[in-house]
This record gives sequence, structure tokens and C-alpha cells, in this order.
Amino acid sequence: MNRHQLRQLISDGEGVRLEFKRRFTSPEKIAKELCAFANTQGGYLLFGVDDDGSIVGVESEKEQIELVQRAADFFIEPPLSVRVEVVEIEWKDVVVVIVEPSPERPHAVVEHDRRSNRRGVVYVRSRAESVQASREMVRLMREQRPDAPPLQLFIGDRERRLFAYLEMHQRITVAEFARLVNISRRRALQILIRLVRAQVLVLHTDAPTNYFTLVDDAIASQS
Repeated sequence: MNRHQLRQLISDGEGVRLEFKRRFTSPEKIAKELCAFANTQGGYLLFGVDDDGSIVGVESEKEQIELVQRAADFFIEPPLSVRVEVVEIEWKDVVVVIVEPSPERPHAVVEHDRRSNRRGVVYVRSRAESVQASREMVRLMREQRPDAPPLQLFIGDRERRLFAYLEMHQRITVAEFARLVNISRRRALQILIRLVRAQVLVLHTDAPTNYFTLVDDAIASQS
């Protein structure tokens, strides 16, 4: 990345794919940002840039790079591969961490001692923040991995009742679907995620409680 590209990136402001950090805080906090980018659309983490976009630079780019790599290797499960570049701008060094969307998602932030075998917290990007992923999002990420079992789609009475409900109400949550067809929340989530994988439904995360809509309804609301 050259200076012109970095200036353009900074001028865009923080968002789903961009986060500014004035300085390095802790490996756990940086792991949270890296994890969220990898679990969503990928993105850039810039060290040496203030929240308002002003360039302050870093004191030691070597130390910053080592700490970023430590966060990616030891505080994220599965470990994450990131690319780090140093760009000089306004006589100051900015550390640019480039994170690609990961085929191994969901990645989770975990305790440093991996021998504990404790599962960590999965994060995703929502607007300009890294937030904890919902159960529905985590399940969908697992189902979309390349090593996930092949999709098997069966349209039965439960699915037909779901479609009829959505035709009338436009949206449905996991709890509402479970009550509608009298099944467990776990089973309801399995069916809904399978329909998302088949591109019949869309999962929405823009509300306090995640919900699902038909694909055609989602397209119509964006047009």
C-alpha cells in the first residue's frame, strides 16, 4: 500500500472494513478486531491513526508488528493469518494490518493458555464496531465453511408453514418459528440456517434480535 492509497483509506472513515487505533492496547483487544474482520468481510486495522482520522504515527513499528502477530497466533482460534505493512506518511509511520475474510470462520478470541480447551468469543463487524456474534451468525459461519457437510434441502410441512407465515408477516425469529411448528429452538435454527445456505432466506443482524426474511423480500427492501 502506498501513501496515496492510505490517504484515501483514511478519508473514507471507520466502517465495516476499517478501524483506526491511535496505539496498540493489548493482544486480547487487537485479537477482537482481527477476529471480527476475518469473520465478516475482511478489512484494515490502522495503528497510528486517531479516531478523527488524524495521523499520529507509532513509536516502534517493529514492536507493533510483533504484537499484532502474537495476537493473531496466540489469542485467536483457529490462528489467523494477516498481512502487515508499514507506510510512511507525513513523516510518521502507520502500521497497516490487512485481514482477508477467512474460509475457516468462525474465529474466536480465546484465553492465552490453549491447554484449557475453553471456547472463546466470536466477533463480527457491525457498521464501525466489532460486536459479539449471535448464535445464528456463528451457526451460519460454521455451515458455510468449505469442510461443512453437503447441503441437503427438504421442503416439508414445517417449511411450508414457515413460508406461509413469512408471506403474511415478512419476518420471523428462531423463537417464533420454534413456536409456530412446535419444535425446539435448536431444531428451528437448523432448518432456518439450511434455508439461508440454500439462498431461500436471508439472516438479518440489524436488530436487537436476529430475524429471517425471504430472499425476495430482502431484495425488495434494498431497492
